[in-house]
Amino acid sequence: MKLFESTHTFFYNWSHVSAANWCKYPNEKCPHVIAIDVLDRHVDPETGILRTERLITCQQNVPRLLSRLCGGNTVIYAREVSEIDPKNKVLRMTSCNLSMNNLINVSETVTYTEDPSDSSKTLFKQEARIKCGESISRFANYIEDFFIQRFRDNSAMGKQGFENVLDRLTGQGETLLLHKKV
Repeated sequence: MKLFESTHTFFYNWSHVSAANWCKYPNEKCPHVIAIDVLDRHVDPETGILRTERLITCQQNVPRLLSRLCGGNTVIYAREVSEIDPKNKVLRMTSCNLSMNNLINVSETVTYTEDPSDSSKTLFKQEARIKCGESISRFANYIEDFFIQRFRDNSAMGKQGFENVLDRLTGQGETLLLHKKV
């Protein structure tokens, strides 16, 4: 099993970041994300937490061994569940792969929180756990290392892409999406 962790500070307030999260894809820095479909969305009437379940479709090159085991398909599906808590200013997203999950399990948690020392900033934390299944344990190190590197690359590009989205959305003056009180 391999672990990946990344942190970042966005110089935008939490309300802007959490609203922009829904506009993150498509963006020029993450062409591997080809579709996002909302499966379910509801607000808990007691807590005010918005819970959303989405299907994420990506097109990625994978190691040849995995590609052969999966019939050469490079389209990968993941399930994401997000919870936005506007009262505590926390956005937490958890995701796991649906494709190839008999060969490899990839689970990820992303959290956006208001910076406790500066409300004009948002703290980002990403954690991923990658574990190969027993059927390919002989190649586990190689495959897990590949996916860790892919996470590093995609994480860096994803942050740049999200910064671009934030710049565009906040640079449009009185954009309703970002200036409405949450």
